Amino acid sequence: MARLTSILDNDFYKFTMQYAVVKLFPKAKARYQFINRGKHQFPEGFAARFREAVDHMATLQLTKAEKHFFAKTCPYIDPTYFDFLQGYHYDPEEVQIIQEGGDLTVKIEGYWYRTILWEVPLMSLICELYYEMTGQKRVDDEEVMKIVHDKMYKYDKLNITIADFGTRRRHSLAVHDLVIKALKEHPSNTFIGTSNVHFAMKYHTKPIGTHAHEWFMFHAAKYGYKMANLVGLENWSNVYRGDLGIALSDTYTTEVFFKQFDKKLSKLFDGVRHDSGDPIEFAQMTIDHYLSKGINPLTKTIIFSDGLDYEKVVKIVEFAKDKIGFSFGIGTDFTNDVGLDRMNIVLKMTEAFPDEGEWTPVIKLSDEPKKHTGNPEEINMAIRFLNIHQHG
Repeated sequence: MARLTSILDNDFYKFTMQYAVVKLFPKAKARYQFINRGKHQFPEGFAARFREAVDHMATLQLTKAEKHFFAKTCPYIDPTYFDFLQGYHYDPEEVQIIQEGGDLTVKIEGYWYRTILWEVPLMSLICELYYEMTGQKRVDDEEVMKIVHDKMYKYDKLNITIADFGTRRRHSLAVHDLVIKALKEHPSNTFIGTSNVHFAMKYHTKPIGTHAHEWFMFHAAKYGYKMANLVGLENWSNVYRGDLGIALSDTYTTEVFFKQFDKKLSKLFDGVRHDSGDPIEFAQMTIDHYLSKGINPLTKTIIFSDGLDYEKVVKIVEFAKDKIGFSFGIGTDFTNDVGLDRMNIVLKMTEAFPDEGEWTPVIKLSDEPKKHTGNPEEINMAIRFLNIHQHG
């Protein structure tokens, strides 16, 4: 039966954002919604089993050992935050689950500083329960680890660094554990860490991440689309003072992002993360941007993290080598390569209630138009307002 066993079984950027939200926006509220991109049909009784797993999350609590690990690993976060996290409990009443036939509706609502932690574990539970309840059989444990080692031998030859970003759409907790074990045991320095804080602790590796789209989506609700990236990054740098310096660029398209990524921010942040659209075009835009600001691109890093597999990584390396620094965050190609179809699901913030104001719809305008999320009218208005020219 799918169950979470640790409150740290979540992506690192959820905690780093939570800390910033507690500091800057403690009164803000948020709503999130599950989006079933792959049109998966959920088996009868799914909602009831999912509800049980969600209710069980209320029992999770930060242990003393986890608190010590987290505080030691992140000296740039105030000790008050770890005390807060030790007292934090998931509140299942914030999550609404409805099933009609094979369709599943999941909605989350509450204070943003609380609800921010739900997205990743809920998605991983949906995936694990889906495979469990549909009776799909994966390859055995030995094969899971062999697949990882075989991939890593190929990646080793490219002389690159790789992190695991696969929590949200993993096959299961057990498979994720095997994958990190294999990555950690692999005889090279290619693997540098994981976005999952629980596994970073368990396998003595580095938790990796900074912030996600919702950070900028909230800033758009509070400050408007034209200021969202700029104020979002200023606020981030005010909280972290130069740590956690990878900026996410595609919440309102990379084109708009670079208009707001001024010289100060370009120098202050260590680099950018690519999460949608053509990676080669993105790399070229990023290189051009740094050169236009008088910055040597080789002093900066792009973290590529959009649906990567070996073939995509090879193309990126061939293009970017000796032009700009780069690293890779690989998700489901590690944590859900077990001989079954992967799930195509997301869970996104849909509305935000800034400290003063009202419920405001929030959207994401990806570099891949098919990946836009939110109210279609709001999307069209933002595209016009930001003067975005997109094909596709």
